Amino acid sequence: MVEKVRVLIVDDSSFFRQRIRKELASVAQIEICGEAANGREAVELNGRLHPDVITMDVAMPMMDGISAVREIMRDSPTRIVMFSALTTEGARATLDALDAGAVDFLAKQHGLQGEHAQANGCGLCERIIQIARAPRQPPQKTLSPSDGRAAAASGARVATATRPRLVAIGASTGGPVALQQILSVLPSDYPFPVLVAVHMPAEFTATFAERLDRICPLRVKLAADGDPLLPGEVLVAPGGMQTLVGLRDSRLRVQLAPPGDQLYKPCIDLLFGSVAGALGDAAIGVILTGMGSDGTEGARQLKAGGATVWSQDRDSSVVYGMPYSVAKSGHTDRVLALDDMGEALAGLA
Repeated sequence: MVEKVRVLIVDDSSFFRQRIRKELASVAQIEICGEAANGREAVELNGRLHPDVITMDVAMPMMDGISAVREIMRDSPTRIVMFSALTTEGARATLDALDAGAVDFLAKQHGLQGEHAQANGCGLCERIIQIARAPRQPPQKTLSPSDGRAAAASGARVATATRPRLVAIGASTGGPVALQQILSVLPSDYPFPVLVAVHMPAEFTATFAERLDRICPLRVKLAADGDPLLPGEVLVAPGGMQTLVGLRDSRLRVQLAPPGDQLYKPCIDLLFGSVAGALGDAAIGVILTGMGSDGTEGARQLKAGGATVWSQDRDSSVVYGMPYSVAKSGHTDRVLALDDMGEALAGLA
């Protein structure tokens, strides 16, 4: 019999703890091992109960969720899923929590089964089970711009069949921190444009782009319709819409489209498919950590056009879903650890 996933629920609202408890109790593979009303209690119960996963509110009395994540990851590391408000302040706090070691987040006020609860393609219970059963790994690190320049300068040249005109990167669970680590390694004079799509609500993507712009040598901004794809610039696909690449006025530009009936907004399959159509073999697609299989069909289209596809390895992925699907389908040219991905991309220059 498969062991149950033991979950510690942390929230100062008894009403919301009850809602989480009710949903988790509906799945036989999950066992609720405890509840806490603030971050201080969470730290104490984590050390005593050793849960597989913690659900953690951001804003709480006595000790907030971010401080609790830092203490837990320092003293007794555990997989943590944050609940966040869909506001600018909530986005900043959630990204801080991810930097501190949390692996995923859900939007709190839209409900456990609402649209944003499904942002990564599954609800709370399935997400918790997948996170709990993923391989344990050391905490991901974020490099400073100075470290990134040094790493890029020392990277060996990486050969590809055709010199790329674009690097397109797709990610989901674990992706924000992984992207910070990768983009920190690329130098400010990187000769290719970079387009990033991560499964994230619309309220978070602008804040995420601003954070990347502060910590990375490259220029980073939220993509807007008609933006040209420029060397040395990273464009982040906005949440809640589809981001495509096309030719306009003889230049490669971003094309924003309505979300349609796609589960993911942005959808990596659609992005990669448009890159394949616009660039043929002159592109590199990168699939990072995340649940599900988004990106596999897009990778197939990239490979059919002669482009290059890289995927993250199992050991460095928070959840080895999307990169595994691409690798299993035979559409990846290289499988790389996260620590090696940035230097490999820098070596394309």
